[in-house]
Amino acid sequence: MIICTLTGLTILVTGVWSDDLNGVALTQSAFSTVFSHFGPTLLTIFLVLFAFTTILGWNYYGERCFEFLFGVRFIWLYRVVFVLMVLLGGFIELDMVWIIADIVNALMALPNLIALLVLSPVVIAETKKYFKH
Repeated sequence: MIICTLTGLTILVTGVWSDDLNGVALTQSAFSTVFSHFGPTLLTIFLVLFAFTTILGWNYYGERCFEFLFGVRFIWLYRVVFVLMVLLGGFIELDMVWIIADIVNALMALPNLIALLVLSPVVIAETKKYFKH
């Protein structure tokens, strides 16, 4: 959230938002305006670090969810699929990467939504009991 806010503010303050650029090209133009010829290099370093830490974070989150649902015995399967998806992400179109990411995020939300539906009578009963007192 901090990175997105700072990037957005950089784009707004430099005024490059009114150009016909989008995505990384827009951000690169903003960084070039602020940091001169060091801008693209800094942006590359920032993107690599952000991408790497994001991959590590999502891997940990997904692995814990997978372990909770299927146990420790099948963690190897998650790790293999995760590494294959990271490699595949480097070769397919960006739109397809976002589609796959959206589908996987929806699949991780699905057990939570099912639990909410199943446990909603308990929540309603406890809420009524709370407001009686």
